[in-house]
Amino acid sequence: MQSSNCCGLDFGTSNSTIGLGLSTGAELCPVEGTNVTIPSAVFFDFEDNKTLFGRAGIASYMEEIDGRLMRSLKSILGTSTMQEKTRVGNGTMPFTLILGKFVRHLKQCAETHLGSDINSVVLGRPVHFIDYDEKADKIAEETLAQIARDQGFRHVTFQFEPIAAALDYEQYVVREELALIADIGGGTSDFTIVRLSPERALKLDRADDILANEGVHIGGTDFDRRLSLKQIMPLFGYDAPMVKTGHVVPSGYFYDLATWQRINFLYTEKTHRELREVKRECCFPRRLDRLINLLKAHKGHQLVMSVETAKIMLSENRQTILDLDFVEDQLSLELSRQDLEISLDRDLRALQLKISGAMTSAGIRASDITALFMTGGSTAIPCIQECLKSMVPTAKIVKGDAFGSVGIGLTLEANKIFA
Repeated sequence: MQSSNCCGLDFGTSNSTIGLGLSTGAELCPVEGTNVTIPSAVFFDFEDNKTLFGRAGIASYMEEIDGRLMRSLKSILGTSTMQEKTRVGNGTMPFTLILGKFVRHLKQCAETHLGSDINSVVLGRPVHFIDYDEKADKIAEETLAQIARDQGFRHVTFQFEPIAAALDYEQYVVREELALIADIGGGTSDFTIVRLSPERALKLDRADDILANEGVHIGGTDFDRRLSLKQIMPLFGYDAPMVKTGHVVPSGYFYDLATWQRINFLYTEKTHRELREVKRECCFPRRLDRLINLLKAHKGHQLVMSVETAKIMLSENRQTILDLDFVEDQLSLELSRQDLEISLDRDLRALQLKISGAMTSAGIRASDITALFMTGGSTAIPCIQECLKSMVPTAKIVKGDAFGSVGIGLTLEANKIFA
């Protein structure tokens, strides 16, 4: 039975969900066929002049339909880029409008499922949209709130994503626990230390139960970038020596190529001219040829998706083959799980520092934590799991719904606020 016309919306860097409040709890809505999760992707199809979302958009891009694919849009909230326009077809479009199209799509999916309008939403947000910049962080939240209002939500509130995940976990808690909630998604890693129990779950104000809330702008897209730069980009000339002693190929091209939002800036004649000049001075010109040909063919986004797929495969297997045949005939690279672990070493240490900081802020020891609740797609990576477990070795391990826990928790929060 429906509780009220409210929802919880988890707009993620990589994947998104929207949930409806029920008298008995919460449920996630189908947003793409029967799927309750949808990749946070927008594809502008120039051939048929239509906009596609999620898997459908990615599939159209992979079929080489003329158009523009955009992903990881959440990561530009709070940055100067958010106030700019980007080229779409023969014109330009504000990034706020592009994000609005995606949010409206989710809202319409939920309204179709419900059979009526939805006017109230609890939006998820990371602990920090922008690290170490409170003003930018506030702008990011205000921008997302306005985007939601522009799509027809009259009542908009926020909840931290790791706290939302804690609310989902608390549904199954039978006695008081002191939990470390680790939410590692596509764009951020957030950690909350919170007291949970069936009795505390009845409270509307949970401020006293939250002992610490820490976050850092590191997530799955960063892990993809690290793997790409460390293991794949050398095939395209990254860190290759130049004829002039002590010089290497400029790294900026490769950082852009490994960053979804930056790739389109490489598809210019100016970049091609620069790379041809660099090639003349490079000790390994064939590698630069690969890069130039990749960019001419507009295959940068396909490379990023291939790297992401390799990362996922290495989470399930100890070795995988990265097929780069779309770059050059018979080009491939064998990758091992150890390659991934080496690539992520610096990020793992950063996560450990944040967890340590959270425990210090809470005034507790690692042995006080009774449960480690893991959610977010990046917690599927074995070395991430081991990193988290090492910080609270005596805690029981609870694996939540990697892509759904935050959305369910936001919807439970919406039930309390708007019911």
